Amino acid sequence: DGTLWVMGQNVYGQLGQNNVVYRSSPVQIPGTTWRQVTTGWDSPASYNMMATKTDNTLWAWGSNEEGELGLNNTTKYSSPVQIPGTTWKQASLGRDSAMLVKTDGTLWVMGRNQYGKLGLNQAVGNYGESTVRCSSPTQVPGTTWNDAWSGNYNNAATKTDGTLWSWGYNDNGQLGQNNRTYYSSPVQIPGTTWKKTKVVNNSQSLASLKTDGTLWGWGSNFYGMLALNNTTKYSSPVQVPGTTWKSVTIQQYASYATKTDGTLWSWGYNVVGALGLNQPSDTQLSSPTQIGTD
Repeated sequence: DGTLWVMGQNVYGQLGQNNVVYRSSPVQIPGTTWRQVTTGWDSPASYNMMATKTDNTLWAWGSNEEGELGLNNTTKYSSPVQIPGTTWKQASLGRDSAMLVKTDGTLWVMGRNQYGKLGLNQAVGNYGESTVRCSSPTQVPGTTWNDAWSGNYNNAATKTDGTLWSWGYNDNGQLGQNNRTYYSSPVQIPGTTWKKTKVVNNSQSLASLKTDGTLWGWGSNFYGMLALNNTTKYSSPVQVPGTTWKSVTIQQYASYATKTDGTLWSWGYNVVGALGLNQPSDTQLSSPTQIGTD
């Protein structure tokens, strides 16, 4: 019905309730035309939220320590504030930066530029530091961007022609370039049939779907989270067995995916029962295992 509900920690007002009260039950953010919401990762800089409405407006609230809310300041907001413009299609928040796509196919970034993750071809210093911070949306070259996903230190995005691009931190080969070189501008990952990509929130791994229903992973492979039946690092995409994958979510310790037949699968490290398989918390699985079969 277009309503938006939140719960949990609220130290920076990230629940959008015009206060900093924690909530253990869902509370509604005013409005009935919300379309898509994204939250930041890691602390403390990413206690933020962004959401689009059906009229293609974009709203942001929360910590904003690095200007990642795109409001031309570093002010904290405990209620939604509109980012200028009425053609916003999609938003993705990372640790202390954000990426936005407009309906005209342009890609915009804001926040901190550590490891060149803003994709603006700006130099970075030791330990990936950069003096560049953008507190207003700044355009990345190109007009055919489709979807974008932010990590802590690297980003990825697809274009309307089915190509996949990545940039930023690359110590584990997570940019899919068959190397470990950092890039401060988007570089293409081979292929023209990419559909959806997810960047792990520690920015060390990526997973992506293709239009033919295949699933691919690369980067760090702690706990077997790439689902390749090993813990080997890969700096180029490697296919996960199967051709009926529908969606994928990759997290710091565990990953999840659905298939077109409605089944749900998980793999990685079962800390606090994250795999949903009724197994001990020290279980590690490096291949997809179906949830809900016991």
